[in-house]
Amino acid sequence: MPAAPAHAGSLRESLRYLNWVYNPFQSLDVSQVYDLLSTRAPTGRGLWLNLGYWRDARTLDDACVAMADLLAERVGMTGADAVLDVGFGFADQDVRWAQTRAPRSITGLNITASQVAVARARVADLGLCERIDLREGSATAMPLPDAAFDVVTALECAFHFRTRERFFAEAFRVLRPGGRLVVADILPMPTASGWGARLQQRVSWTLVAGKFPIPKENIYTLPEYGARLAACGFTGVRVDSIRDEVYAPLHRCLAQDPAPIARLHPLMRLPARLTLSMDATGIYRGLDYVLAVAHKPG
Repeated sequence: MPAAPAHAGSLRESLRYLNWVYNPFQSLDVSQVYDLLSTRAPTGRGLWLNLGYWRDARTLDDACVAMADLLAERVGMTGADAVLDVGFGFADQDVRWAQTRAPRSITGLNITASQVAVARARVADLGLCERIDLREGSATAMPLPDAAFDVVTALECAFHFRTRERFFAEAFRVLRPGGRLVVADILPMPTASGWGARLQQRVSWTLVAGKFPIPKENIYTLPEYGARLAACGFTGVRVDSIRDEVYAPLHRCLAQDPAPIARLHPLMRLPARLTLSMDATGIYRGLDYVLAVAHKPG
């Protein structure tokens, strides 16, 4: 049977993008979204998928690296740790941690098979297979034994999980006594005063939660986040909003540098450029960005 012409695959991909991006009634599940986005990452180095930490960074690549470094710093990752990274994407942070923090092992869990395949190949090319073990699996039903890890990380993925509390409970289970959890996560902002601000909040949250699926069960604000971690048994819970060092500087960078947008699929460039032409205050009014650290009692 003859192979389908390359343009046929390209057309199918374009139709899927067209339906996902421009059809307000179309939603995809998590794996379908990331299968569609594939390796069209906006970064020039690596395949980073996080929004970046912009305190000192000036480029998207540097900001993505800084976010991974921030998680490792906050959780106190050391060479003695066995690390579990859930929702690892293309494993850029795992490679970074292996090279800079040298934990004794890194295990990754990810439900998107296409990302797992690409990430495994990248890790193999770098000769890191003995230090980084990437597996297909769910963060809410981990195929892993109890008390097996010193650190659990989740970089911009827990908002997808059904539910975030099930992930918290599983993280608690697989952590050793004294183990630590660190999560970089996206939440809604507390309700603003004034109907105009509330409308902006609703629009910005709905757009993100609709296209990058966030279950309704995960829609709560920062104070509730800490309470739910504590309810799962964690102590020493700290949840900080770092939104001012994420959204606005990211918006400024992308508005000034066309290269990251040019790396996206052509059908994503128009809405991206339209977004960047707007004021960042309104665009991100409904979005919080938190960094949470918690401990399993020892």
